[in-house]
Amino acid sequence: MRKEISGEHPIWMYFGQAVHQAMVDSFGMTDEDVEVYLTGMLVEFLHHDHLYAIRDRAGRPVDSIAEMLMEGDIRYNAPSFDREREVHRHIGDFLLFSSGLFPEVLRDLKLRDSRDLLLDVNEQARESYHIASTFDHAPYTADAKTLKKLSTQFEAYQASLMLVRASLGGPGGWGGGFEA
Repeated sequence: MRKEISGEHPIWMYFGQAVHQAMVDSFGMTDEDVEVYLTGMLVEFLHHDHLYAIRDRAGRPVDSIAEMLMEGDIRYNAPSFDREREVHRHIGDFLLFSSGLFPEVLRDLKLRDSRDLLLDVNEQARESYHIASTFDHAPYTADAKTLKKLSTQFEAYQASLMLVRASLGGPGGWGGGFEA
């Protein structure tokens, strides 16, 4: 059983400071809701299984964007609009996280699954965040504005995460991860 990481945990403060520095100090962006969202996303994706949290009907992790899009489409596999929102939010998060911190993951993803080969990462992330942001009613009201910002300013937040990557491992970025 996986244990959630508390908002009081030092890793929250570490990532929070890195995100704040990238957004505010480097770009002058003062979107506190987005800072909190991005920090939470970084902490959430510390768990590798959360990167591939979307499961198909058989319970297998979905590891291509094309498959995720099918899982999130009400006309194909999504059993509800809530599922559609959940999957599109995850696609946006996955693409923002990967393109900002680990672009090599996206390269490998495209090589592994030819259906993702022609994927325009930024366009798909903006579209997925937009779809998720249209759920602006309870219980999603609080997130709708943040997701809309992520959609309309995707490249700025992506660049912020690139700076976070650089801060984790110096000017060359995050080399081999954290030493255990």
